[in-house]
Amino acid sequence: MFRNAPIFLAFVLLSSGCDKTPPPLSIGALPTERQMKWHEMQFYAFVHFNMNTFTDMEWGLGGESPELFNPSELDCRQWARVCKDAGMKGIILTAKHHDGFCLWPSAFTEHSVKNSPWKNGQGDVVRELADACKEYGLKLGLYLSPWDRNHPEYGNEKYLDYYRNQLRELMTNYGEVFEVWFDGANGGTGFYGGANENRRVDRKNYYDWPNTRQIVRVLQPNAVMFSDAGPDVRWVGNEQGWAGETNWCLLRANEFYPGSPNWRELPVGHEDGTYWVPAEVDVSIRPGWFYHPSEDHRVKSLKTLVDIYYNSIGRNASFLLNLPVDRRGLIHETDAEQLRKLNLVIQRDFEKNLIKGANTQASNVRKQSVRFNSKKVIDGDYNTYWTTDDFVTTGSLVIDFGKKTTFNRFLVQEYVPLGQRVERFSLEIYQDGKWQAIMGQTTIGYKRILRFDDVTASKVRFNVLQSKACPAISTIEIYRAPKLLEPPAILRDKYGTVTIEGFDTGLQIKYSDDGTEPTKVYDEPFEFSGKGHVKAVAIDTVSGESSEIAVRDFDIISLNWSVIGYKSDNSLKFIFDTFAQSVWRNTESLNTAQEVSIDLGSVQLLVGFTYLPPQVASLDGTIAEYSFAVSENGKDWTDISTGEFSNIKNNPVQQTVIFTKVPARYIRFASLREINDKPVMAIAEFGVLTY
Repeated sequence: MFRNAPIFLAFVLLSSGCDKTPPPLSIGALPTERQMKWHEMQFYAFVHFNMNTFTDMEWGLGGESPELFNPSELDCRQWARVCKDAGMKGIILTAKHHDGFCLWPSAFTEHSVKNSPWKNGQGDVVRELADACKEYGLKLGLYLSPWDRNHPEYGNEKYLDYYRNQLRELMTNYGEVFEVWFDGANGGTGFYGGANENRRVDRKNYYDWPNTRQIVRVLQPNAVMFSDAGPDVRWVGNEQGWAGETNWCLLRANEFYPGSPNWRELPVGHEDGTYWVPAEVDVSIRPGWFYHPSEDHRVKSLKTLVDIYYNSIGRNASFLLNLPVDRRGLIHETDAEQLRKLNLVIQRDFEKNLIKGANTQASNVRKQSVRFNSKKVIDGDYNTYWTTDDFVTTGSLVIDFGKKTTFNRFLVQEYVPLGQRVERFSLEIYQDGKWQAIMGQTTIGYKRILRFDDVTASKVRFNVLQSKACPAISTIEIYRAPKLLEPPAILRDKYGTVTIEGFDTGLQIKYSDDGTEPTKVYDEPFEFSGKGHVKAVAIDTVSGESSEIAVRDFDIISLNWSVIGYKSDNSLKFIFDTFAQSVWRNTESLNTAQEVSIDLGSVQLLVGFTYLPPQVASLDGTIAEYSFAVSENGKDWTDISTGEFSNIKNNPVQQTVIFTKVPARYIRFASLREINDKPVMAIAEFGVLTY
């Protein structure tokens, strides 16, 4: 299938100078000009901030009072500043989520900021963000949920008129919009003006998407539209932060609609797709999309964020990172700090392009033309490219550094205005007088970045092994990224085996198990079953730089512990399995008492205990008030400590309680009150402190 290339392609062809060699014919579906501008953005922010921020929910029901919306320090300029400093190119705001509350004073509903106490009803979050984006040189995007759990007419044609009126408001009153986000969650239980019922809709046909989207096309012709089906940008099929290693910008879009059941095909796309609908990787910096105080300690690690960058932008997709603005109306300090660190890592990874000044040679050049020769991949101009003769669908390009060079990143781009063409490619290095393969992959698309351990070579060979048509390679860049020097993770299992993990390959790990500075070279797990401190540091042996020192305090192991007084329950082992993500919760079928008793296997001198509440999505069972008792024989019990875990609902980190030493073989830990007054008790990890 052939289509006309975008308008800007004609300009490139007319300005090519004396070389009149024609370019290859385009193949398949092609990107529009608006899609090419979107491709260039690469990294931008999602901001989930709305009624759910103040109700501590992810999906509001629609009956919430506008009076609940009252940020104390709302500052959209702070959002823009944080995003700009992180290297982002735009911000997409949840102007209306599923609960129907509008962040602008819509003329078509009372369920909006105009009836909130914030700024005495005179505020407009969308306006403030639009102004902030303009000030900081960012682009504005808007999310308008098709589902509305507040509106009484949801499910009939009257609601469709309402929804389109709101879409027109947003597309008309806030300047240029670069992306409009249509969610796939549609229909279900809701308030619906007081009906409080379950309303289902035909997701494929109810919204009359062709005519609804036309509003955006007319009012914001430069905006791309996102949904499972596009029409311009597609969901990547997950919210974990990755695109498929094979990732086609092509999609059989007529088979999809928002909420399509075949969403599992979206990470890869379709090699035979008839529309250009590239993938957007949407993921939150926290477990939830909206702000929850209980997740302040669960912001994604730097390593995780770096991996997402390479698994999105590095796999022919864009990276849409969600920032849950807090109840003050600010991006939380922890989130902002992680963004700052991520930007520093990416800047360092791509600081020096080693290919500059290198010599290049291609196995085939289109009609031996200067216009399409191998040097075009290193000239820094995306609109020039190396390509081969018609019907030559394989080829190689050698990059000669002229000296031995060490690198670990390889970036390659296709000239996608001619279509996505490459199906399979490989990378080789010249060592010891011969070529050696280091990596092979499938698609390229707008951008592909390969990561691998350091290799040293004087030459690199890029091979197109299979392509739909003659390849058109616009850019190749080569880098040596520094190692990610995060403090190592120190882990110990219930058997007393300690494992230390660095956050990048090729690092040297040194440790100590006696409280001194880490000097021992770590090369395999070791036994450490008693009390004490294990320290570890990650070292880049090339640069000599070191991470901060990680320290873990360990007490006696739980190998011989057992839970008593409960019927058989396989999940009881989760109480002291040393894995924070596993959780034990008591149930009525096992025991209605909100307590657990543990046999330590032998008498120990105790001076305290530790309690880790659930670290997963549900905090049900988290203990707010506790009691702790001990016994030497399992019959005669002595109460040792009673109290509360302050602020544990908002900050569910490990709790430590210290008391005067006492001998005990048996301990009893009880929940006197759960955070939400529910009759359930939950433990992710429990430990004791010995004298």
